[in-house]
Amino acid sequence: MSDERILLAHGDGGELMAELIERVFVARLGTGDPPGDDAARIEGDGRLVFTTDGFVVDPIFFPGGDIGKLAVCGTVNDLAAAGARPVALSASFILEEGLAISELERVVGSMAKTAAEAGVKVVCGDTKVVPRGTADGIYVTTSGVGMVPVGVAVSGAGARPGDVVLVSGTVGDHGLAILSVREGLEFESPIVSDCAPLAGMVGELLAAAPGVHVLRDPTRGGVATALNEIARQSGVGIEVVESAVPVREAVGTACELLGLDPLYVANEGKMIVVVPEGEAESALAALKAHALGAESAVIGRVMESARPRVTLRTALGTHRILDRQVGEQLPRIC
Repeated sequence: MSDERILLAHGDGGELMAELIERVFVARLGTGDPPGDDAARIEGDGRLVFTTDGFVVDPIFFPGGDIGKLAVCGTVNDLAAAGARPVALSASFILEEGLAISELERVVGSMAKTAAEAGVKVVCGDTKVVPRGTADGIYVTTSGVGMVPVGVAVSGAGARPGDVVLVSGTVGDHGLAILSVREGLEFESPIVSDCAPLAGMVGELLAAAPGVHVLRDPTRGGVATALNEIARQSGVGIEVVESAVPVREAVGTACELLGLDPLYVANEGKMIVVVPEGEAESALAALKAHALGAESAVIGRVMESARPRVTLRTALGTHRILDRQVGEQLPRIC
């Protein structure tokens, strides 16, 4: 319809965003192969992958990170979700007139530190300045190139019935950390973002379990939305065991008070792993051996299904559908 407008919910990683991407971008620009993954394989031997991401988080500084750290981690983790080792990043900055140069220096310093931790360099970039009042201080866009090791083939379309689903740690930390600062909320235990570059952990995972079928970082829309993306790409069902999902006590309590479901809250330092049952034990051990995966857990299984869907087995033994997020929950989260 000619009078339709973009809503904040079009950027939350859920159903409306998926519809917008299909209707506007995929329809006109095409898509990577396979569609739905966070990094595209470049023509040739398929080992070179490329990704890009924009960051508009509000506020730009938060417990556990800032927009600079987030920009590097987000792009590195998209490459890692393709099974790739990051090779190089670019960074583009949109700066608002009046931004303190000390804040810009802090953001860029954070990017440099995080890139060094991830073993990747920012090799090119661009800077633009817009008039006061036309941006929120600073927006960052990063792009990245990575190389997939020989023999590694992971994709959101790779899940198979019988596979085991793991998550590399507690869920919901990032979204609640942003919300606590944005809304001035104080909890008994401080909530800190999980923002972290995961390529090193993924490399060790793939060395221990080379048969991994799917990797996906559950950012906007959280674990529930990411699992729905995998189910739809692979044409399978996924059952999640509610009691098996690791959630920090402070995050769980905050979600309960605010009426949020931690399964739909954003993460920036976690990875969903779908692996054949025969490699699940090795995969879990490799994740737990890494500092960023110490709280990893098996949370579910892939199942045959007449239609793609994700179900949650509750603590009471009942089942409910975990659909993709519809509507706005936490905008401007990354």
